[in-house]
Amino acid sequence: MSFHPPQRTLMGPGPSDINPRVSQALARPTIGHLDPAFIGLMDETKTLLQYAFRTKNELTLPLSAPGSAGMEACFVNLIEPKDTVIVCANGVFGLRMKENVERIGATAVMVHDDWGNSISLEKVSDAIKQHPDAKALALVHAETSTGVKSDVAGLCSLAKENGLLTIVDTVTGLGGIEVSVDEWGADAVYSGTQKCLSCVPGISPLTFSPQAQEVISNRKTPVQSWFLDMNLIMGYWGQGTQRSYHHTAPVNAIYALHESLTILKEEGLENSWARHQHNHNALRAGLQSMGLNLVVDEQDRLPQLNAVAIPQGIDEAALRKQLLNDYHLEIGAGLGELAGKVWRIGLMGYSSRPENVRLCLSALEAGLLAQNVKLDTGEAIKAANGVYNQG
Repeated sequence: MSFHPPQRTLMGPGPSDINPRVSQALARPTIGHLDPAFIGLMDETKTLLQYAFRTKNELTLPLSAPGSAGMEACFVNLIEPKDTVIVCANGVFGLRMKENVERIGATAVMVHDDWGNSISLEKVSDAIKQHPDAKALALVHAETSTGVKSDVAGLCSLAKENGLLTIVDTVTGLGGIEVSVDEWGADAVYSGTQKCLSCVPGISPLTFSPQAQEVISNRKTPVQSWFLDMNLIMGYWGQGTQRSYHHTAPVNAIYALHESLTILKEEGLENSWARHQHNHNALRAGLQSMGLNLVVDEQDRLPQLNAVAIPQGIDEAALRKQLLNDYHLEIGAGLGELAGKVWRIGLMGYSSRPENVRLCLSALEAGLLAQNVKLDTGEAIKAANGVYNQG
């Protein structure tokens, strides 16, 4: 029998709701992955990704695999056995970077910060001084497990001053907050399509600086992954009409990505960032009116991924289940150290709309009332509307 999924409103940590234009693009006729028409679309997609990343890097492309593979691609191409990498960890995804380093046979020097805090430049500076032989600094720009953003510009500047490459995770950042690869001076940056780009999961946008390309081209050992070897992939995603066969690209998924990037270009990067912030402000006002607090300090807070402290005595899993069953609304549970302590409410891409903010607040209010929390009914929506009425 055919599978017909339920219609959900996705306000968790990802995936996000898909713009109907993207769904329509996905359904267009499949053509060959070496068809001249598709090669033209590939070039346009690369240009649109350069716009989204704010970079002129020639090696900018959508990897035919999810963001976790984008992470691995950056590490296996730039890092070799016996290298030393300084890895910043203030959540789940910094710890995954450590795993990648160690599986290559390199050494990961860990710089830990508390979950919910941004990465400390002072700690990173100390680690660089203690490990002058380090090859790279790896960090998470937008930590999905905590809702924290870190000072990537400052961290990249620190790395450059000391001759280190930088590997940056912005899976949850791209399209939702400022990402400025060239201005940062970042060397390898990866993202995902299913967050603020509101595209289907399964593709990872990547960009590598000229310095990173040089490192990849002059490796002493082969890239340990054949599929993720940028030296081979560029034969397919390179310039010109003659492309060498590497793999069968997910043709229809690239249609969808191209459409999502076109939508982003039409809206404008700055307008997209402002929309995410505005909807965050309304959600925050509504949450606070119900006595719910965000765990991340305002200056370090991601507007598109909100970590909400769970009040004492609340059965958080039961509330999430009620939201899913009664409202077809998905919000996320906490991960790692924050498991059972927070809800993660996403306002990413097409999900970042006033009607979703109001739905989420109404559903949360009903869920809390069902667990005998005393609330003034309707105050959350009133608070959110106050933000929207201000323009």
